[in-house]
Amino acid sequence: MSVILETTLGDITVDLYTKERPRTCLNFLKLSKVKYYNYCLFHSVQENFMAQTGDPLGLGRGGESMFSMLYGDQAKFFEAETTPKLKHQKIGTLSMVNNGSNMHGSQFFLTLGEDLDYLDGVHTVFGEVAEGHDVLTKINEAICDGENRPYVDIRINHTIILDDPFDDPSGLEIPDRSPGPTKQQIEAGRIAPDEVIDAKAGKTNEELDEMIKDKEAKARTQILEMVGDLPDTEVAPPDTVLFVCKLNPVTTDEDLEIIFSRFGKIDSCEVIRDHKTGESLQYAFIEFNKAEDCESAYFKMDNVLIDDRRIHVDFSQSVSKLKWNGKGKGVEHFPDESKGKPRYVLKDTRRDDTYQLVGSNEDADKEQQGKRPKRNEDEDADKEQQGKRPKRDEDEERSRREKPRGYRHERSSRKDKRNSRSPSKSGRRDRGSRSPLRLGRRRSQERRRSRSLERGGRNRGSHSSGRRPERRSRSHERRSRNKRSQDRRRSHSYERGSRNTSRRSRERKRSRSIEKSSRYRRRSSSSSERGGWDKKRKSQSSDSSHDRRSSSHGREKAKS
Repeated sequence: MSVILETTLGDITVDLYTKERPRTCLNFLKLSKVKYYNYCLFHSVQENFMAQTGDPLGLGRGGESMFSMLYGDQAKFFEAETTPKLKHQKIGTLSMVNNGSNMHGSQFFLTLGEDLDYLDGVHTVFGEVAEGHDVLTKINEAICDGENRPYVDIRINHTIILDDPFDDPSGLEIPDRSPGPTKQQIEAGRIAPDEVIDAKAGKTNEELDEMIKDKEAKARTQILEMVGDLPDTEVAPPDTVLFVCKLNPVTTDEDLEIIFSRFGKIDSCEVIRDHKTGESLQYAFIEFNKAEDCESAYFKMDNVLIDDRRIHVDFSQSVSKLKWNGKGKGVEHFPDESKGKPRYVLKDTRRDDTYQLVGSNEDADKEQQGKRPKRNEDEDADKEQQGKRPKRDEDEERSRREKPRGYRHERSSRKDKRNSRSPSKSGRRDRGSRSPLRLGRRRSQERRRSRSLERGGRNRGSHSSGRRPERRSRSHERRSRNKRSQDRRRSHSYERGSRNTSRRSRERKRSRSIEKSSRYRRRSSSSSERGGWDKKRKSQSSDSSHDRRSSSHGREKAKS
């Protein structure tokens, strides 16, 4: 039970489900036998969806079943078969088109996609494609218009029945040969499959040049319409306005109006000027009351000498002052809101569309100088938060007041120590600050200050509050001990570094150590050998004189 559909793109062999859909298969077989589908168009081709045909008129609104040939118009459609359920699962499924009331006529479609579940239960599946899937691919790739109709006609030329299990009903007329296409079927087509499309055939070179110019003009108008310079591609400029250029800057509106008024009445004559300086831009628009006057002025005033300048005259191509009323309804001028203002005004060209070089920093510096720096919102929020003091509880406020004052002074002294230890910018200060004498004096002064401040804070706290100051926590005492030990280590490290760095201090220390050792030895020897007050006195005097000599000797050595 198969049927061959001979199309303009190739042959398609279809197998029918005669057991599952007997009435639908009977209708399709008998319509194919009487050559009802010959020259039917594929009037709807949707990519990866379906290809619909079966309407002899090629419009998608016609078609009758086989039963109308036997029983008349009352049997134009027949009821759809719903059981068993068959689905649109694969490409090439053959299905009847539902007319909207669950009835079928002659139209059917072939699926071009897989798993079209939303068609199940609406349209009746009654067969599938056995051969000719390459033809389905060609149909799927056809170029169509907005209504899914192919530009090049795809038709069923002929149908051949390979196997028909049903008997022919009485009264059905079967033709001996395939009939030719009707006039309606020929007119329904667009481009025949074998038609050669050549727009240049039978035309001269002049006609071809005109065609090319027309195409280019249409392309330009479409671009202008997309940009927004034209209201529509079919709008045309007015035929009563002249465009005059190459004017002398001295020429005024009154001069042009006097010169061109001899051709007819002038509605407006305006020389376009710069919006800042008011100087003439050397072109103007002249609007006449009649198109004949405008044409005569165009032919006679071109290349005429006005104020020692040869002017050029042409019809205006501007449509900025026109209002298009629609296709075939004409064009109107925009109404003038103010009579004092000129009708033709130069557009604002103050917009800067130039490209800046990437490497030029001068322009960017000028712009930054002219513009104020934008405030950062995050920085403003941070400043506001800093300005607003956080609210504290009463307990925290009391504990802050009851703390001894020496605690704050201790923190300030620690900061002073850190600042004193920070390296200075100049080298001379570094050398002076690293000397052991100055470091020792500073540390002793800082320790005395901190002790005095601690004592004063405790005493003030006890006198002011009338009670004993609170003891410090163990963690705080531990921190202070660690801090003191760190200070001592740092002082020792500074002293060691100063010894290694300063050369003069080494020599001074050596001389002092030599003097001390000599004094100690002499005192011990004099005390052991001599006795009594006189002996001691004499030893002291001798020691002092010896010390002077040794010190002078040591100084001379140090100088050398």
